[in-house]
Amino acid sequence: MTNAEFIQAMNSSTQTKCGGDVHLKMHELSQEALRITAEINSRYHEPAELRHLMEQLTGQELDEAFGLFPPFYTDCGKNIHIGKGVFINAGCKFQDQGGIFIGDHCLIGHNTVIATLNHGILPEERGDLLPKPVRIGEGVWIGSGSILLPGVTIGDRAVIGAGSVVTKDVPADMIAVGNPARVIRSIYA
Repeated sequence: MTNAEFIQAMNSSTQTKCGGDVHLKMHELSQEALRITAEINSRYHEPAELRHLMEQLTGQELDEAFGLFPPFYTDCGKNIHIGKGVFINAGCKFQDQGGIFIGDHCLIGHNTVIATLNHGILPEERGDLLPKPVRIGEGVWIGSGSILLPGVTIGDRAVIGAGSVVTKDVPADMIAVGNPARVIRSIYA
């Protein structure tokens, strides 16, 4: 199975059977991600070096305005899609098999967790994966320590308050806070 076939299968949001070809490819990609993130996190790197390592991890060319403060963790890497001028602060954990799409000029606060996988509810399906993408619009600010759960979309320019757990979509230009996160007002109010 190629990387493109894996990403296509995961982006279909179809239940992935434990032990199947897609599941096995995920484990192969996780080993590469562990190797690259170990390099990112093991010593100091100039910003251009970090950008190059993230390009290896994601398989995507990143613009010179991309910024990352390590440590950074992911267990796949190949289904992270990063726009222009994105900054990812220290301690973030991305579970990207189901797809993480980050729009231009986003700020991701430190210790943010983005999860795109769930497991089957039935005991015999617990090893199965249920992928759903997380989509973050342009100009979004995700506050420190936030958790974005599978399938959520954050609209353009929205703000997610620190420590929030996002379980539902957040419209553009809104501020959402809490656990579970709820919209409290417009950014323009």
